[in-house]
Amino acid sequence: MSINALQQPDKEHGTWKRGIVVLFFLVPLFFMSYGFANAYASYLSFVPSIVFAWEQHIPLWAWSIVPYWSIDLFYALSLLLCWNTFELKQQTLRLLCAQVISISCFLLFPLKFSFERPELSGFFGFWFDLLMGFDKPFNQAPSLHIVLLVILWDFYRRHSKGAWKYLVDFWSILIAISVLTTWQHHFIDIPTGIIVGAFCLWLFPVATVSPFKNSIQKRNSKHVKLAAYYLFTAAMLCIIALYFKNTALWLLYPAFSLLLVSFAYLLVKPNFFQKQANGKMTNAALILFAPYIVIAWLNSRLWTLKHQEDCFVIHYQDQEIYLGRLPSQKNRQNYQALFDCCAELACHSLQSQYQAYTSLDLIPLEQQQLQQAVVKFDLLWQQLQDQNQSGAKLLIFCALGYSRSTAILAAWLLKNGVVNTVEDAMCLIKAQRPWVVLKEQQIQQLKLYSLHLA
Repeated sequence: MSINALQQPDKEHGTWKRGIVVLFFLVPLFFMSYGFANAYASYLSFVPSIVFAWEQHIPLWAWSIVPYWSIDLFYALSLLLCWNTFELKQQTLRLLCAQVISISCFLLFPLKFSFERPELSGFFGFWFDLLMGFDKPFNQAPSLHIVLLVILWDFYRRHSKGAWKYLVDFWSILIAISVLTTWQHHFIDIPTGIIVGAFCLWLFPVATVSPFKNSIQKRNSKHVKLAAYYLFTAAMLCIIALYFKNTALWLLYPAFSLLLVSFAYLLVKPNFFQKQANGKMTNAALILFAPYIVIAWLNSRLWTLKHQEDCFVIHYQDQEIYLGRLPSQKNRQNYQALFDCCAELACHSLQSQYQAYTSLDLIPLEQQQLQQAVVKFDLLWQQLQDQNQSGAKLLIFCALGYSRSTAILAAWLLKNGVVNTVEDAMCLIKAQRPWVVLKEQQIQQLKLYSLHLA
């Protein structure tokens, strides 16, 4: 299935039959593993609780047991409504992964809900009694309810159109609130559940490249060095969070985000950031990498504070090429085509032709990467030519517009015979954008690419 599957899914008849088979496997696994973790915690002599003082003011809303229970129905239906075998496989793996991670956490770090719920009667009381028939005040962080909710929210939003998406959002919020207002979970269980749910989505994407896919670039000392920096920062944040606890526990979120970034560099995986064909990141990547994305975006703006403008580079075949930093939403409207070289920052393009060859920041592009990037740039250029728009503008960019985009533009100029040497390409680009920076290692890769052309 292509990464455009969300726009034009390949529907297969009879997928629901396979979904029933999967359902008969997952449901018993859910109850057996969940029950085992509950029973294990109940036999322990002491099970701690993580609860903030303000949680004493959370009300008990008996009616919220309805959205709380509704997740069971949505769980089952998600396996019957898959468009095709691929989506069913990914959904199954997501749900299975959610179970494995959550139950492992319940066994390794058992926690207990500390409030005593009063007796409830009537219609809502019946559903509470039914819940207590197999549930105990354990199995807390991450909230498996929230983990599954994140997965199901992503599924039903993908299958909804127009206003139905907002209904999915509204009901998902009710379910999320219900884990607190039914007095089933403490607050700490919610953010941990969101992270685990997003991680399950991220591991098994539907509309982008899998994080398991290998890169053609080989790991070098620069990858290891940057990975070590991010790993060290993540470790420091973890130490601070676990030492001070309380609100400092929020530091575990950026720590986990930076840990993933560290692995992205160590394993040479720009696809960890899961950019899609339209320049957006997946919901999972946005959640997992949010702290890092904020830092990366601020860094891109601070470094380019004195050079915010895009630079006209060349008029070629009746079209104009510009070089710049990650464009703002307003700035994107000035161009008919965008070429994205930045893995770590999203660029949603609705009004422009869009292509991307994403790579990790501060890592020189190798000859093979330059070759692949130029092929994609040529494809975008041809799309622009086919529009027959005289004077159409194309922007090639990375986070700063200093290195990655410059290297790819230089390679494209060489391939199309606009210049004859790497030095000529750099002179042409620097004449218009003097602050671009290419390290010697990148220059050498460009020269290897130039020799390959000959």
